Parts: sequence; structure tokens; C-alpha cells
Amino acid sequence: MVMVMVIVVVAIEREEDVMYAFYSSSLTTKLTNQPKQKQKQTKHKKNDNQNKLSFPKSSPTPLLTTQKSYPQSKLQALDAVIKDLEASIKNGITIETQIFSSLLETCFHLQAIDHGIRIHRLIPVNLLRRNEGLSSKLLRLYASAGHIDEAHHVFDQMSKRDVSAFAWNSLISGYAELGMYEDALALYFQMEEDGVEPDGFTFPRVLKACGGIGLIQIGEEVHRHVVRCGFGNDRFVLNGLVDMYAKCGDIVKARRVFDNIVCKDLVSWNSMLTGYVRHELLEEAAHIFKGMIQDGYEPDSVAISALLTAGLPPKFGAQIHGWVLRRGTEWNLSIANSLIVLYSNLGKLRRVRWLFDEMPERDVVSWNSIISAHHKHPGALLYFEQMVGANALPDSVTFISLLSACAHLGMVKDGERLFSMMQKSYGISPIMEHYACMVNLYGRAGLIDEAYDMIVNRMEFEAGPTVWGALLYACFLHNNVTIGVVTAKILFELEPDNEHNFLLLMKIYGNEGRLQDVERVRVMMVERGLDL
Repeated sequence: MVMVMVIVVVAIEREEDVMYAFYSSSLTTKLTNQPKQKQKQTKHKKNDNQNKLSFPKSSPTPLLTTQKSYPQSKLQALDAVIKDLEASIKNGITIETQIFSSLLETCFHLQAIDHGIRIHRLIPVNLLRRNEGLSSKLLRLYASAGHIDEAHHVFDQMSKRDVSAFAWNSLISGYAELGMYEDALALYFQMEEDGVEPDGFTFPRVLKACGGIGLIQIGEEVHRHVVRCGFGNDRFVLNGLVDMYAKCGDIVKARRVFDNIVCKDLVSWNSMLTGYVRHELLEEAAHIFKGMIQDGYEPDSVAISALLTAGLPPKFGAQIHGWVLRRGTEWNLSIANSLIVLYSNLGKLRRVRWLFDEMPERDVVSWNSIISAHHKHPGALLYFEQMVGANALPDSVTFISLLSACAHLGMVKDGERLFSMMQKSYGISPIMEHYACMVNLYGRAGLIDEAYDMIVNRMEFEAGPTVWGALLYACFLHNNVTIGVVTAKILFELEPDNEHNFLLLMKIYGNEGRLQDVERVRVMMVERGLDL
């Protein structure tokens, strides 16, 4: 057996410096074909030199490249190391666990999932199954990249899952980030049943899932578990509780938890701010905004964007814009997009156009915002042409705004063309909102039969209240009693507590002079406890 010490030097470039990651390992190579005579000679030489101080001549190792050093990107450096690994394993060299572990860590930090998959193929199955640390890092890599099925497969193959919460946390986080909140919570409760002790990283991920699913009872149960496990004063956990309670509808509890955070950080303030915005408590949001600035924290682009798009009063909106200007962050992409929405809500189209024209960069949200701002204006289609000319790829939201504009402007042919283009040219399948826009398009133009046919014969799934509601409104506009009655009955089943549908049907009957039917619908409303 010959022991070869290998040092793999991975040069990873940064913008200002070069970071070197060193991986040390012993690689064992079996020399099965070496002649016995040569082995004896080697042994004699070793005995002769036993008492001499010698420095062996350095020689290249299977994983050490002696080529000239050229500037490399992080991924290029990683790719070179993996290629050397693949070649070494092909030559029968055994790779130490630490090398696999370090490379998986590097893949995680570089978000290099494709490289991670290549490393996974090189790891012996038995090693992965019995080494909890190695499999946990692989699981985390898959989960963070959204490869949740692969992550769960690695999790299922682990022989020891109760050693730490690391693997559980990674998988819970992966499910939560994908919006699979029920799976995340199911995993958490399985973790609890298996007796795995949660840590400070477990609860923020679980609370995110609670907020996503909106079930405050589960959130309160997790809160009790937080206290029992001794994390009741952990700032990161408390920030998660603020966000969870706000998303679950209990803004009072969210504020109570917020007030109990001794050392608030930016996340604490942002969570409370966005919570108030979500509940349309703009005065309280303004108070938090001022408080965080006084406390030395500046709201991030997410919080500022939430404020600007919340339908602020003109005066407060102008104050926020002034604050943004003083900080020099007006052209932050997220903030600039939100300013377009702000001035669009205030009806200041000239200001909206100026902002859009001056933006140093644009994304699909920028284009959607400017098109939406013109949802009652022919300019919507002109901006869409510019968007296509700029090689920006429209999405589902883009066509909702375009179809809405066509409906308001009575541009039926253009609406039909765009609806077809959306599917054929961009591969976007219509969702409920698209069909509602098309029904609204036909309905406003007086094409009630076409609107009804769209629902009954052309939709690929059952129509919801927004679609039937658009048809009922069209029947009201054009006094179509026959289809109006049919539509209203369906809506009464879908939305039994929505008095607007009853009132529209009463108006449809009233326009035709059918007063007895008007009274009959009025009695129905009273029996259901609805306001007239």
C-alpha cells in the first residue's frame, strides 16, 4: 500500500481578491502489479536511508495540476477539480470523505447544482448512506436548488436521521421555499414524533410554512413548542413569529411579539412594516417606518416596495419618494417598479411615463407595471410592442393587463389576437384571470353569447366567481335577462355571501320592470342576512 498525500488547491476568483480553498486528503492506491524484486529493492533502499535526513523529490499527484495558472471563474475552478476527481476515481483511486464534503459545501455556496449532481455520482452509495454529515450536505444542496424529490430521496436513504436537526431543517426549508407548506409542516411534526430536537434554525423555517398556509392554530402550537424548547427570546425565531402572525391575520399578536423583541434588527422592523401594509393599516405602517429610521435602520427595497404599492395617500407617498431620493436609491429596480405603481394608482400617467423612460434597467415587472398603468389607454398595446422589440419575454401577468385594456377599449379583435398569441407564440396556458378578461372583453362589447360560450365550451377547467361575475356584469350592462338569471344562480352557489351578485340581478330584473322578481331576490338577501 502506498499513501499519497494530496492537496487540491481550488482558486476561486472574487471581484477584488482571490480566495483559495484547500482540501487535504490521503488517497490510497493498491499497487497490485508491482514485481516482487522491485518491491525488495525498494525495501533495502528504505533501510539504507533510515538514519539520513532526506526530503523526497516532489512529484505530481493525480489531483494536483501543475499547469500554468490562468485566471478562472469560481465555477471554472470547481469544474476543473471535479474533472480531476472523475479521472482519479476512474484510475481506481479512493477519495477521502472530506474531499466530497468540502466540494459539496462549495457547490452549495456557489449554487452549482449541476456540479453537485456530478459529485453525487462519484460518492459510493454505502458511504453516503452511513455518513450523516455527507448526506446532509448533499440533501441541503438539492433542497436549496429546488430539487426536492432528490433531496427527499437522500433523506430517506440516511441511516441516522436523529443525530441532528440539520437534514430536517434543510428539507423543511426546501419545501417551504417551493410553497409546499403542508409537506414542510408534515415533516416538522414527523421530526417531533421521532424525537429529533429542533434548533434555532428549525423554527423560522416552520413558521414560514405556517404563515404560507395561513392556519393560525398550527402557528400557535409551534409558538408553544418554541417556548418549551427555550427559544422564546431568540431574535430570529421571534422575527419568524411576527411574520407568521401577520400572515395568519392576527396583527395584534404580531405587534405583541414585535414589542417583546429586545434587540430589533432590520428583519424585525421589515416584518412588522410589511405586516401592517398587508392589513392595509397604513397609519401604523407609517409609524413603524418612522420608528425604524429613528432606531438607525433603513428599510430595504422589499419594505419600501410594499409601502409604495399599498395605495398610500398622495402626501405619504410623496414623503416616501422624497426619502428614497435622498438615499439615492430611486433607480433600484424593485423601488423604481413600485414608484410606477404608486403614481399609476394616483392617476399621474405623465410621471409614470417619465419614470419608465428614465429607468437604467428594466425587467418583466417594469414592463407589466407600465402596461398595467395604461389598462384603460391605447398606450398599453404600444408599450407591449416596445417590450417585444426589446426582446423582453412577456409572462402571464403581461397578458392579463393587455386583455383588460382591450376589454375597456372595446378592442375585441386585438384581444382575440393577443389571447391566441399568448398560447401559440409564448406557450402560456390561460388561467382564471385570462378567461375573466376574455369574458369581460366580449361582455362589454355586447357579445353575450360569445362570452357565455367561452365559459361553457372553451375553458379547460371550471369557471370561478371572477369569470361568472364578469358575465353577470355584462348581462346587467346589456339587459340580458336570460343568461343573467342563469349566471346569477351559479354565483349564488359559488359566493352565497356576496350581496353584489344579488344586487346586480335585482337591477337586471328592475330594468325589465319585473318587480315581483326584484322583491323575491330582496327576500333571499334578507333570509341570508345580507345588507341591502
